[in-house]
Amino acid sequence: MAEQSYYESLMAGLEDAVAYIEGDKGRGREVVREIPNPVPEYRAADVVRTRKALNLSQRHLAYALGVSPRTVEAWESGKNEPSGAARHLLYLFETDHSLVERLTAR
Repeated sequence: MAEQSYYESLMAGLEDAVAYIEGDKGRGREVVREIPNPVPEYRAADVVRTRKALNLSQRHLAYALGVSPRTVEAWESGKNEPSGAARHLLYLFETDHSLVERLTAR
């Protein structure tokens, strides 16, 4: 059997996608990933509460999260909100205070 050209391969993929959308579930597959416990949003008051519960200064929290102290200031003043890895780390720090102790080498 001859090898398909890029064009033919791309067209076949697009035809499969259209057929799948139109109801032919045998021409594709669907992957659904559920996040069992999504990480909560952290607003200004949440960041302050978490930092104080951890007994950290803004500088030390910034060090533990790998961000600048100005970033923590912006979060706490409501100018910005933590996202991505910082939000996940805040959640982990909040649930297990020993993680912060290990990161800040207290």
